[in-house]
Amino acid sequence: MSNPLVGVLAIQGDFAEHRHAIEQAGARSAEIRHLRDLEKIDALIIPGGESTTINKFDDNFGGQVFATLNDCAKNGMPIYGTCMGSIVLATHIEGREQRSTGLMDITVRRNAYGPQKKSFETYLDIKELGAEPFLAIFIRAPQIVSVGSGVTVMATVNDTIAMARQKNILVTTFHPEITSDMRVHEYFLSMIKKPEAPATATPALALSK
Repeated sequence: MSNPLVGVLAIQGDFAEHRHAIEQAGARSAEIRHLRDLEKIDALIIPGGESTTINKFDDNFGGQVFATLNDCAKNGMPIYGTCMGSIVLATHIEGREQRSTGLMDITVRRNAYGPQKKSFETYLDIKELGAEPFLAIFIRAPQIVSVGSGVTVMATVNDTIAMARQKNILVTTFHPEITSDMRVHEYFLSMIKKPEAPATATPALALSK
């Protein structure tokens, strides 16, 4: 697909930064503010923010947002969740009775590193992005504390998972959109052209801090 259209859920978070990153990486972008907007896109990014906000967004449309996302994913649409987006895509949210799409077989711990002042930066080795380490910025970040057997772990920090993929679903607990490094977004765009799962999946993990 030469010039895909990537939708960015635009109800909160760094959606403008994600749009800029996608366009810098060579694709088109569009803001997603209504259920019907999902019909015209080739891929979707769910940015950071408060996970309860997207639940309210789903409620406003009678529960059809999560249902539509599930249909899109089943039809092969790549979906990428950053920070809060990883919570929305998770099968399990530790210690919370909160709805999610359940599109990725992971367990996520909300606000795992503490408040805003505990935000931090660190370099991650992500072999899918090449030899140069990636500067990852964690802001009130969740942790992925366990994954199912079909999930490929792509990066870890402090013995917890920071980036993972399951077929056409990608998550990071950090914010690549606020860096000048486009490699995560370029990788996501490659999933539109090559939607197959990675060749090898990581065995089931159960990590905790």
